[in-house]
Amino acid sequence: MDEMMTDAISLAGIFPPIPTPFDEKGSVAHDRLAENIARWCKTPLAGLLLLGSNGECPYLTDEEKLQVLRTARAAIPPHKLFIAGTGTESTLATVKLVEQAATIGADAAMVITPSYFKSKMDTGAMRRHYLEVANQSPIPIIIYNIPANTGVDITAAAVLELAGHPNILSIKDSSGNVVKLGEILRSAPPHFQVLAGAASFLYAAMVLGAVGGIAALANVAPGLCCDLYEAIRAGCHDRARALQLRLIPANNAVTAQFGVPGLKQALDWVGYYGGPVRSPLGPLEPAQQVTLRAILTEAGVLPA
Repeated sequence: MDEMMTDAISLAGIFPPIPTPFDEKGSVAHDRLAENIARWCKTPLAGLLLLGSNGECPYLTDEEKLQVLRTARAAIPPHKLFIAGTGTESTLATVKLVEQAATIGADAAMVITPSYFKSKMDTGAMRRHYLEVANQSPIPIIIYNIPANTGVDITAAAVLELAGHPNILSIKDSSGNVVKLGEILRSAPPHFQVLAGAASFLYAAMVLGAVGGIAALANVAPGLCCDLYEAIRAGCHDRARALQLRLIPANNAVTAQFGVPGLKQALDWVGYYGGPVRSPLGPLEPAQQVTLRAILTEAGVLPA
């Protein structure tokens, strides 16, 4: 493994974890995926994440995942980073998917913490999993921590141990635990880059030293999320604070409150293709749509 591999990739900026579009029959709508990507790539976003939580990754077959990555590779221009979600429950399957993503042309692979045998997913298990994946991966690895979905919250100590590996580039932490991010940032090696896992705490994370974020809200409000990022980078703290506070309700609406169905509904409203979710997820109820629209309107994501 080239020990300088991770030095060549900067994750500075904002990345949307993009949804996987389905047609009315439930198949992946590759034409819609390419159209959405083309539009996102005209914004200041630093790149795109495919097959994350918002991509409904657990609901896709192995072949569908590869086809999604191929469509994305063809649509994403070279100046935008292409991150592939490649985490599975087993180390063996994760290694295989990472290698396939690298062959397709992904720049980095994001690997979610395994969680099915929750009580056994201690520091030793995380060490075995991530070090084996990193040792065999042709591309840099991003740790993905989302305890709200997995029930597993990787510790700062475990992250710092893994951060010493030259091919483990970053962590996307969606826990919202800014104290833990501070612990990691205080002691991580220079190559290791921390990403906020949601727009709701981007300001706090970046003030501590995070390089950017992977944020669901950036799918529907890429301009606003990038404005927040640039205000923080420029040290315009009054503007950054005001933007951050304004975006918190909108971010919560398309994540914890309404989830992927809410995000896809919002995409339809702002002119992208959102389309249906895949069962067992279901569409928003009319009352939920009213609530979501009001929140997004107040945030300036939708026109009044």
